[in-house]
Amino acid sequence: MRTDDFLEVVHELVAFVRVAEAGSFSAAARRHGLTPSAVSRQVARLEKALGVSLLRRTTRQLHLTEAGREVLERGRALVAAAQATLRVAEGHVGGPRGLVRLSAPKAFARHVLHEPLLAFLRACPEVDLHLLVDDRPVDALREGVDLVVRMTDDPPPGMAARALMSVRQWVLASPAYLASSGRPILRPEDLAAHRCLPLGEQAGDSLWRFARRAGGASHGGDGDGDGENDGTVDVTVYGRYAVNHSEMRLAAIEAGLGVGCVPDFVARDALQAGRVVRLLSGWTVASHYQGTAYLLFPASRHLPPKLRVLIDHLVAALGSAGT
Repeated sequence: MRTDDFLEVVHELVAFVRVAEAGSFSAAARRHGLTPSAVSRQVARLEKALGVSLLRRTTRQLHLTEAGREVLERGRALVAAAQATLRVAEGHVGGPRGLVRLSAPKAFARHVLHEPLLAFLRACPEVDLHLLVDDRPVDALREGVDLVVRMTDDPPPGMAARALMSVRQWVLASPAYLASSGRPILRPEDLAAHRCLPLGEQAGDSLWRFARRAGGASHGGDGDGDGENDGTVDVTVYGRYAVNHSEMRLAAIEAGLGVGCVPDFVARDALQAGRVVRLLSGWTVASHYQGTAYLLFPASRHLPPKLRVLIDHLVAALGSAGT
């Protein structure tokens, strides 16, 4: 029997497995909606194709031959594999079900994603979620991740992208620090005379690059700038404390250690409570952690329902967020 000939006896193999498990042709026939004689003929065709006897029939019982026991073991594995394959397919059609692996930066996951994800899990009880919290760039295809959140203005080629929300870096200081410094901050260049809190991850983190926002005011008490520079401005900043954790940097700003840049979604509550003051609001600060938060996923015409539903949920939940 050629290896590919199994395609001609798949139904017969399944019938044999059911007969062996049920212990009779009648029980197997009821399960398949056939007559006992039809099931018996299927088993006979399998025996003829294999060239061996699989069952010894008596008036009361069926007994497996040695070959039958081996065929049953392998046939069960084949049936189990087919059933598992169908379960995989079910996760790609019909209702949302199965596991979704989602990667997101740490602060964004905590401050932005956590509550919408809890709501999603409540709404979709058949979907499981594995949230991978990591600030490094994640390669979805290579690392087996279904969805990746990335801050960028240029989504990578070869990936589908859905915009979630805009993300900006805010320049902040505490009211106490501003009162004690006695030096106003109206332009980016003014930061050179202040204590600042860089990230400290790379040698260039002490060089802050500013660009005027479109429609930014030319001057004013909120530090929108004085209109003397319409391009970019580079400022080398100094300070006693460098920290690459946004929440710790915000806490240091609130403690009066100096001026720092923090993502808007991390600082929003502190700003509303008056614990910090936003500076230079007419300028943007160059950072790899700003732009648009995109949900990235491998491009496919057949997106599984579990992914489609989660993507739509996050887009709807976060679409109105931002400044």
